[in-house]
Amino acid sequence: MRPEYVIAIACALASAVCLAYGSQRQGSAVQAQTGGLSLHGRGAMRLLANPRWVLGTVLMGLGMGLNIAALANAPLMIVQPLGAVALVITTVVNAREQNLKLNRVTIFSIVLCMFGSTLFVLMALLITNPAHEGTTAQELTTCLLLAVVLLIFGSLAVGFRGRLNAFIYIVGAGVLFGFVAVLSRLLFTHLFAGGGVHLLGVPVYLYIAIVAAGGLGIWFVQSAYSHGPPDLVIAGLTVIDPMVGIGIGIAILGEARANPPALVAIAMVIAAVSAIVGVVMLSRYHPDVISRKAEKRHAKNAAADRTGG
Repeated sequence: MRPEYVIAIACALASAVCLAYGSQRQGSAVQAQTGGLSLHGRGAMRLLANPRWVLGTVLMGLGMGLNIAALANAPLMIVQPLGAVALVITTVVNAREQNLKLNRVTIFSIVLCMFGSTLFVLMALLITNPAHEGTTAQELTTCLLLAVVLLIFGSLAVGFRGRLNAFIYIVGAGVLFGFVAVLSRLLFTHLFAGGGVHLLGVPVYLYIAIVAAGGLGIWFVQSAYSHGPPDLVIAGLTVIDPMVGIGIGIAILGEARANPPALVAIAMVIAAVSAIVGVVMLSRYHPDVISRKAEKRHAKNAAADRTGG
């Protein structure tokens, strides 16, 4: 394995730890602030004075920085799936914080996510193309595709404010941060072109695209925290984010070698399906999700009884 890949994997794993603890801290702070209701502008501003949320933000920022460092040393196909480690850490930490007992389905779901991500990384190592520098045409194609994504999710955020569920927020955040990973990779290609640091060599549209995708992605993540447990949010991100990033890496940036072995391609499909099934199961059978559904049913029945009376 190339030395820079080892560095990238180490940074990605450290990033996962920071993101796990940062997500748990942010998630619990948002839950306490909103009480399970939608996050609005004033509530978001009040979070700035919450020490737990601020600590979570610092950890999330550090995790993102480490992830960017990983992307500077290896292709998306190697770096992105390693974020699944954050799922295990977040689940354990959140269970302890909330005094939740993990059921068998939840544990099996986590195993599926981890199996899928690990298998994907191993297969990606076999077909990764070391020559992964993006061209101007590839960059513009990625940015135009992002513009469409921003329009779609931005419209949903404005048009259905307060009516979107956690899964939609998770999907939106995962897609947007997948683009951030791709754009960060392209940015570093420009920044370190020729073995030096070339700040003026980075196109302005890359900076704008990263800020736009990252900004809306952060809002979607915080909104997801108000509707679901942090480990569910991380589960969605660690599957959707890599799939989007790697999909763009393969389809647009040419990070996979031509004509990969059929068995490798089949294994990658199995890995992706396993991870997705794990997230779907987690979103349905997580103890926190089951508890929330029971509370909503109880509140609905109580309201019906009062009306009937």
